[in-house]
Formats: sequence, structure tokens, C-alpha cells
Amino acid sequence: MTIDSGGSAEPRLRIHEIFYSLQGESTFSGRPCVLVRLTGCQMRCVWCDTEYAFYEGGWKTLTEILAEVAAFACPLVEVTGGEPLLQPDVHRLMTALCDAGYEVLLETGGGLDISLVDARVRRIVDIKCPGSGEAAHNRWENLDDLRAGDELKFVVADRADYDWAKRTITERGLSGRCPIHLSPVWESMPPAELAAWILADRLPVRLTLQQHKILWGAKARGV
Repeated sequence: MTIDSGGSAEPRLRIHEIFYSLQGESTFSGRPCVLVRLTGCQMRCVWCDTEYAFYEGGWKTLTEILAEVAAFACPLVEVTGGEPLLQPDVHRLMTALCDAGYEVLLETGGGLDISLVDARVRRIVDIKCPGSGEAAHNRWENLDDLRAGDELKFVVADRADYDWAKRTITERGLSGRCPIHLSPVWESMPPAELAAWILADRLPVRLTLQQHKILWGAKARGV
């Protein structure tokens, strides 16, 4: 599944929103950031908090996107979704952002190939736990392409997800490859409980909370 721009002379992408906020969940959490949210996703995680990005949004040219980003005068930009890698021209967008001098992050669901992403981009890659309903669609080959500047994220729904994530980290030798985040499902996985499990097991990960939801609430958009 891909979202094609329809053969336009200039690259176009279907954009849900472009907004200025604080980066919410990674080692960059808390930093001012421009987020470019692309439309479309091939996964349907049961706890998804951005279902509105599956279908909404409109087409923008690469020139239009770059102009909107520049208007915020912020050096950090994240390309997110939905699943941004569904749109082939996202690679041209990320390269153009890097060429313009931005520090560029990509947040991807982990089901599509990350190897073609510009080497200057910091890739934040989900590994879907069984509680998401999408664990069968993890692209495990992506782990072979990880760089030290990349990041991995497990969204944990319950103890079974936590145990699965712990086994995956150990069996696949992920510790030390790049930063690893465990993030509790909002309002259903108590963060203190997840923290206690991490501490008890001395697991070499970061507990990551969704800062934007703490600040503005779970239903707020454009933040």
C-alpha cells in the first residue's frame, strides 16, 4: 500500500497538518519542533490515537510544505503520520529538509523499509507489541539497518506486552544499538506500574510518557 501523488510535475504529498509544538516522545522530548503529519496508514493498532490521520488532509507541493515549515523558524522538524513512508515522495521531502539545514526526525510504525531514508535523518522506529494487534506486520529487517542515532519504541498495553518487549530486546540483541523507549498506552497502562517492572528487571530502556498529552490532553490536535 502506497499513496501516490498522481504524477504531478513537482513532488506532492498528502498532508494532514503542519504545526509547531513540543516534541512529545523520544530523546528529543520537550524540544520545540515543527511536526509534518502525513495522511494514511496501513496499520490499525487497537490503541491508535491518530485515526483522524488515516483519511483527512490535502495535497501540498514540496515547495508549499517547505515554505510552511520555514515560517515557524524552528531548527527541529519531525515527519510523522499516520505512516509517512507510505508516500514515496516523503524521501524527497526529508532530503530537502536536511539540505535546508534542519535537524530532521522520522517517526515510523516499523512496518515499512527504512533503509532508503536519507542518512542524515534520525529514525524513530516502532516495534509493535502483540497488544497492538499489528505485531505480525513488524518489518524485522529494519533492525539490521539501525544506526546509533536511531531510536526504537515499544508501546506497552499490559504485562504480556512488557514481557514480549523484554524478550525481543534480549533475543535480538537490541541493548546498546540505539536508545530504546517503552511507552505505556495512554489511560490503560499505569505508567508507575510499567516503571516498576523496568526497575525490577534493570531493563536498559527509557520510560517515555507522551508529553503532549500530559500538557494538553489526549484529544487535542495540532499540539
